Amino acid sequence: MAAERLGSVLRHMTPGKSPLDTITQKNPDDIVITLAIRTPLTKAGKGGFKDTHLDGLVFKLLEQVVKRSRLDPQMVEDICLGNVSDAKAAYYVRAACLAAGFPNTTSAYSTNRFCSSGLKATQDIANQIMAGAIEIGVAIGAESMSDGGDRLTRPFVDEIVNANQDAADCLQPMGQTSENVGKDFDISRQEQDKYAAESYCRAEHAQKSGWFDDEIVPITVNVKDPKTGELKEVKLTRDEGPRYGTTAESLGKIRPAFPDFGNRSTGGNSSQVTDGAAAVLLMKRSKAMELNQPILAKFVGATVAGLAPRIMGIGPSVAIPKLLSKYQLSLDDIDVIELNEAFASMAVYCRDTLKIDWSKMNIRGGAIALGHPLGATGARQIVTGLSECRRQKKKILLTSMCIGTGMGMAGLFVNEQL
Repeated sequence: MAAERLGSVLRHMTPGKSPLDTITQKNPDDIVITLAIRTPLTKAGKGGFKDTHLDGLVFKLLEQVVKRSRLDPQMVEDICLGNVSDAKAAYYVRAACLAAGFPNTTSAYSTNRFCSSGLKATQDIANQIMAGAIEIGVAIGAESMSDGGDRLTRPFVDEIVNANQDAADCLQPMGQTSENVGKDFDISRQEQDKYAAESYCRAEHAQKSGWFDDEIVPITVNVKDPKTGELKEVKLTRDEGPRYGTTAESLGKIRPAFPDFGNRSTGGNSSQVTDGAAAVLLMKRSKAMELNQPILAKFVGATVAGLAPRIMGIGPSVAIPKLLSKYQLSLDDIDVIELNEAFASMAVYCRDTLKIDWSKMNIRGGAIALGHPLGATGARQIVTGLSECRRQKKKILLTSMCIGTGMGMAGLFVNEQL
């Protein structure tokens, strides 16, 4: 370890080092990921997790974290659950971690940054480790959309609504903001359907090729028969979202989902309503080496940026440049990009505005084809992106999310399983 520290110091002193060299160099104090797993993603209200509540979903995944990490659970000091829809999430994650085998000395809490909650949980745990507050932590993103969505139960108070247009626009439903993006930036229905069809095609190819196998952990649950009410034990092993054979032509026949606001966004070119969860285990590189843990990736950093709430979907277009400039990188330095497909309108805008090479963005499909469990997707992108980096033997992963009420978030990771 002393030699490695000395090497790190010498590398810092070496002139001519590129920004890419800087983020890929190995340092004992790096925050690393030693486990990255997820559940299958299932259709909300009718899929495999329809009868599994949020606490059950979190419990099932944490059981797998304990089983697959080969780490004494007593060493985990904190667990952060990213979740959007359930105000009781902090209760659920604390009870679930205790039931899954973590001791009562392991703390747990929840965080909510809308669709980027899973990435925010990862950033929170990484920052705690970086600051020396904890040594080992788990970040989870999980959502049971079968249990409910994230709609407000009442409008904001008059003082907020009447203060300014941006404040009032925070009340706009997500479907409306997608239509705003389509109209404001002239992204046609045909362009959106073409994008969505490609997402389905990629997900179909990835699923048939077995690319998801190393990221998904099988989960056994009880599913209630809707006709008889009988509970049946089912082992879930694959995503339910991909619709084989989907084409732009078939998507073009689907009626608009938000006719009050426009006619470009549909159930076919918008993200699916989904249940699911993902988790990553984090610690310093020195600790991982001490414990003989496999080092999958290095967490480099994450950032958030704001924009007008009425076009919230294009959040990645402001968050990605902000993150890249922080590390003096360009998109040419990035090997794999996971960009949330909340709606095809925003995905097309972000891809085209940032001039992202589509061949390295959402290679296995995205939320349109796989589903978007709100609080889970930010963590799910990390799991999927790292798996794709391993498959291609690529190094640099960038993930990015749009965030309701007008924000974007982006995260940067270095794959170390080449």
